Amino acid sequence: LQKAHPGQFQIDVRTSAQQLWENNPYLTPLKEGDPDVRTIEMQYPLINQSNTRPHHFIHGYAQFLEEQLGVRIPVTEFKGDMHVSKLEKSWMSQVEELDFKGRFWIMMAGGKFDFTAKWWNPDFYQQIVDYFGGRIQFVQCGEASHWHPPLKGVINLVGKTDTRQFVRLMYHADGVVCPVTFAMHLAAAVETKPGRPKNRACVV
Repeated sequence: LQKAHPGQFQIDVRTSAQQLWENNPYLTPLKEGDPDVRTIEMQYPLINQSNTRPHHFIHGYAQFLEEQLGVRIPVTEFKGDMHVSKLEKSWMSQVEELDFKGRFWIMMAGGKFDFTAKWWNPDFYQQIVDYFGGRIQFVQCGEASHWHPPLKGVINLVGKTDTRQFVRLMYHADGVVCPVTFAMHLAAAVETKPGRPKNRACVV
């Protein structure tokens, strides 16, 4: 919206993952309840036309907001809009804090309990870790309240990252192995470190 109509709107957001919006230059702090502030409860009705129209889920919110505001909002990049500050980039990763100074991949070997069809057999994840032993260091991540069977030969950060810490960890990571989950979106949304490929590897 800001790229399509620069300076025309002031925007603020309220989400269940508020830390994702830190350092975003397109946002202006606004007060809910201010008579000059319009609150829009975002929806994506496009989901009701799945497999019948040539659109991706990423178009859903943009199309809904176009209808609400009466303006065109072309989708730009095919990824989330994440911003990692210079200060955050200067910090060592949580992996380095554990005295591992090499490069690493993030592995999510579990998932939430709401849609278990997304899970993959944890033995298969262990086979991947074993196969790449000595060549790729994997860092196992995930929320403590979700299902994440512990793997051998990994650096275990399950339950040890909040949302923003996970964003910073992703910045340092070379790649990701995961089911359909938050990590795959973050792999695309978070920029890679200087000197590395522009697009982070992600096997889903």
